[in-house]
Amino acid sequence: MHKIDSIDLFADKIRYNTLSMLNNLGFGHYGGSLSIVEVLAVLYGAVMDISPENFDKIDRDHFVLSKGHGGPALYSALYLKDFFDKEILMSLNQNGTSLPSHPDRNLTPGVDMTTGSLGQGISVATGIAHGKEIQNLDHFTYTIVGDGELNEGQCWEAIQFAAHYQLDKLIVFVDDNKKQLDGPTEEICKQFVIEDKFKAFGWEATTIDGADTMKILQTIQMYQASNSKKPKCIVLDTIKGQGIEEIETIKNNHHLRLSEDMLGEFKEIEEMMARKIGDQ
Repeated sequence: MHKIDSIDLFADKIRYNTLSMLNNLGFGHYGGSLSIVEVLAVLYGAVMDISPENFDKIDRDHFVLSKGHGGPALYSALYLKDFFDKEILMSLNQNGTSLPSHPDRNLTPGVDMTTGSLGQGISVATGIAHGKEIQNLDHFTYTIVGDGELNEGQCWEAIQFAAHYQLDKLIVFVDDNKKQLDGPTEEICKQFVIEDKFKAFGWEATTIDGADTMKILQTIQMYQASNSKKPKCIVLDTIKGQGIEEIETIKNNHHLRLSEDMLGEFKEIEEMMARKIGDQ
C-alpha cells in the first residue's frame, strides 16, 4: 500500500469514528470536526512524532487543536493511534468521561493543550514553539485554528509575536470552512484573503485544497524543508461537514442536535462508511 493510500484510509477511519461517536451521543459539533479530518490524517498518519510511548517527552512534535470544538475528530485520531480504547471513544461528552466536548489535557490521553476558548490555543502553540526555540529543540509545533476563530484579536497578537521571534518551526493550519457558530463568516465578519493577512504579518503562507491529503502532505514537507526563518501558515480550503454530503448541505451545521429521522439517516451513512473501510 502506498503511503498516501494509507493516509486516505486513515482519514476514512477518522471520519467514520467521528460520525459514530457523535451519532452515539445524538448531538455535537459535526461540521467543524469533519472539516479537519484530512489534515489530522496527514499529521497523525505521516508527519508528527507523537505516540503513547513518547508523549511524556519534551523533545517531540507538539499539536494544539485551537478550534477545540473539533475535538471529536482529534479523539478519533488519538484512538486510532492507540492512546485509548473504543469504550472510551464512545463515552464522548457523557458523565465521567475523559473525552469532554472540548479537549482537556488533564483528562484526555494524547492532548497537549486544553482548548475551547477560541484564540487561546494558537497563543499557547506559539508559546510552545518559542520554548522549543529557546531550548534548541528541533521538532515542530502544529496547530489548527478556525476561520471564525480569527475574529479573536488574541489570534493576531500571537501571529505577530511568532513573526517577531522568527518561530520557523511553527506551522499553523487555518480551517477555512466558510462558516462559524452564527452563520457564514462572510456575513458575520469578513475574513478577506486569509493568506494575504498572514503574509502581511510576516509569515510564509499558502492556500490549498483541505480535502487533498497529498497536497497537504507536500505543503507540510515544503515548509519543513524551507530555509526561511518565518513561521508558516497553510490555509485549508474546506467545507463544513466535509466528506459527508448530507451534512455538508445542512445550512446550520456547526452544532447539530439530531431528530429521530436525522439519526436514522446518519446511522445509515455510518453503516455505509463501515462497509467501505472494511473493504479496504
